[in-house]
Amino acid sequence: MKISLPEHMIMTQVTTKRFTLAEYHRLIELGFLTEDDRVELIRGELVQIAAKGTLHSVSNTKLLRDLDRLVGDLAVVRGQEPIILPSDSEPEPDVAIARGQPDDYLLNHPYPNDILLVIEVSDSTLEYDQTIKLSLYAQDQIQYYWIVNLVANQLECYSQPYQDSQGNFGYRIRQIALHHETVTIPGFSDLSIDLNRIFPATPRAI
Repeated sequence: MKISLPEHMIMTQVTTKRFTLAEYHRLIELGFLTEDDRVELIRGELVQIAAKGTLHSVSNTKLLRDLDRLVGDLAVVRGQEPIILPSDSEPEPDVAIARGQPDDYLLNHPYPNDILLVIEVSDSTLEYDQTIKLSLYAQDQIQYYWIVNLVANQLECYSQPYQDSQGNFGYRIRQIALHHETVTIPGFSDLSIDLNRIFPATPRAI
């Protein structure tokens, strides 16, 4: 026997609105989204940017200062600024090193071909940065991705993006550098960063 439900009890499928890059930029132009909203576009969806604690802020400040000192005028060191990715994404990584000079990006934010390195500083967002962000950057051919892992007090260095047979995106190579080691900056074979200058002076209690 077929049972007919009252009209008000019939469930409808819920869909979410996905945005293209053009639509996202239009929302910004019209004032619907501002810096105070603290969101970024990830694969067409608006994602709230997590609030940053003092550990994250201090490490990010130290990282930006040291990279700017090392790289100088050889490239552009951008802190928490947008990059444009083909997958309808406009994340704001904690650090990105882009080719050229700052004025080169007056008309648009850097694209993947402009980017030498993307870095996320991670404590509360570690799992997200190791999965969603990693997959996103690999999909859009970011060649070098670093995670400053403040939980384990180590640097995770990813390179060689690829897609596996199941269609998942990732990186072929994952290397770990400890907080007392030095690491060569991608694209600058003669420049190395001392991780002691990046991580907190006192290791975080777990």
